[in-house]
Amino acid sequence: MKFILFVEGWTESVCVPAFLKRWLDVRLQKRVGVKPVRFEGCVEFQRDMSKKAIMYLNGPDQADIVGVIGLLDLYGPTFYPQNMSTAGERVSWAKTELERKVGQNKFKMFFAVHEVEAWLLSDPQLLPRKVGDALRQESSHPEEVNFNTPPSKQLHDLYLRETGRAYKKITYGAQLFQKLDPELAATKCPNLKKMLECMLEMAKAAGC
Repeated sequence: MKFILFVEGWTESVCVPAFLKRWLDVRLQKRVGVKPVRFEGCVEFQRDMSKKAIMYLNGPDQADIVGVIGLLDLYGPTFYPQNMSTAGERVSWAKTELERKVGQNKFKMFFAVHEVEAWLLSDPQLLPRKVGDALRQESSHPEEVNFNTPPSKQLHDLYLRETGRAYKKITYGAQLFQKLDPELAATKCPNLKKMLECMLEMAKAAGC
């Protein structure tokens, strides 16, 4: 049994599946897989997600698929109504809108607020000492790192200032996500916790 994880970038496709699976495995009687399907950015994601979700959920392997999970960074897409400026408003509207567009009970949409790198900000101890110390002084709430300075930009600036080198999203991200405790990240990132708990509920309903 497995989840299909729709993502928009290389960091998500390389780093996130194993990270989610670590949290799920210790809570299920049977282990489930997490297979990433990468789109070329949020425009292609929005355009093609319905077709691909139906392909997986109604295809020949449907009995082996727990569900399709969509994951986008909240930072980046431009499809939000102009009167919605807060993270909470955008998450609520976009989740409802994209799930309605797909129209499949086993498709669930979630957002990393404001990027998946926010999950890394939940544990400063993973970062080089000077970077971690600086991060503790700047923010203790990862999902509040915002639309003006999103998490990956904050990491880039901190690395450059404290170590003299830039943060490499895929290279460093892969190393950090391997070490990151998903339970710790979930306690500090409420939107991540909602996604994990939904996946757990779906997996248990599927007999895992």
